[in-house]
Amino acid sequence: MNLPQRISLLTRLGEYLLANGPEWQEAKQRAEQQNSWFTRSFIDHSAGHIARRWLDPAVLEQWAAAEQLPATQALPKQVAIVMAGNIPLVGFHDWLCVFMSGHRALIKLSSKDAVLLSHLFEKLQTWDPEFSKYTETADRLSGADAYIATGSNNSSRYFSYYFGKYPHIIRKNRTAAALLTGRETPEELGALADDIHLYFGMGCRNVTKLYVPAGYDFVPLLEALKKYEHLSEHHKYKNNYDYQLALHILNKSFYMTNGTVLLIEQESIFAPISQVHYEFYQTEAEAIEKARSLPDLQCLVGAGSLPLGSGQHPAIDDYADGVNTLAFLNKEMLN
Repeated sequence: MNLPQRISLLTRLGEYLLANGPEWQEAKQRAEQQNSWFTRSFIDHSAGHIARRWLDPAVLEQWAAAEQLPATQALPKQVAIVMAGNIPLVGFHDWLCVFMSGHRALIKLSSKDAVLLSHLFEKLQTWDPEFSKYTETADRLSGADAYIATGSNNSSRYFSYYFGKYPHIIRKNRTAAALLTGRETPEELGALADDIHLYFGMGCRNVTKLYVPAGYDFVPLLEALKKYEHLSEHHKYKNNYDYQLALHILNKSFYMTNGTVLLIEQESIFAPISQVHYEFYQTEAEAIEKARSLPDLQCLVGAGSLPLGSGQHPAIDDYADGVNTLAFLNKEMLN
């Protein structure tokens, strides 16, 4: 299967996702039954982004050209992928990189996100039986030539121990932050609500920390965040909110809330589900410099950075942890 054939197959997959036929709808239903954090709307958001932004043939061709992918991989390697399962289809991009590069993917699916990816791989194999040579799922990942693993800070130590002697990309915990000026429009604050609340805030590109100027008025922000007040109807999210709220009440700590999300002044960039931290700054330049120096920052939205609302809309070449996965597979791994 050469590069044009792979791109053609991926284009068909994008069309399949956008068509939203009965088979895909049934797969989404099973995924939600298996993992209640994967609501239908959030699955649709993830799948729609993949189909429109990544599986467009022009995008794929430009991406391949930029990385100088060969039409045929002369030395195909087996690349093992340990996938995360925090948001729907989160491991798709790693697989996409391996498939585009012409290598063979050996995948350990997350138990939290096994249904959707398994279904898509089955469809691809149905359309082209040659696909089975390029993608395989397994419980044990032994004998691979390279490894890509995504997990927590704790699991990354495990990955480093077992995979460190092979070419590898090992990812740790990441999150996102927003820099606000107080001059944001209601529309921009509504876009920030997407950055915070999509996927219940569980993605590495979800905003969990706000940098705000001294004297910032939080009322317009809390109003804008009511865009996602329906999350309180989700029992797992509501349980998290109630638990965090109880802790703050018991500790007699200051908090702000609109009934759906808690705003807490805290330096940590990471925040639990249903909570967002904030920190005051004196100058925008100081805040940008501080935020961008954080080792755990996946992306920064707001003033002087990515547009508000773009956190969960990465381009195909916007790589996790800033590590160019396709370049690793196409050149670095082969050296």
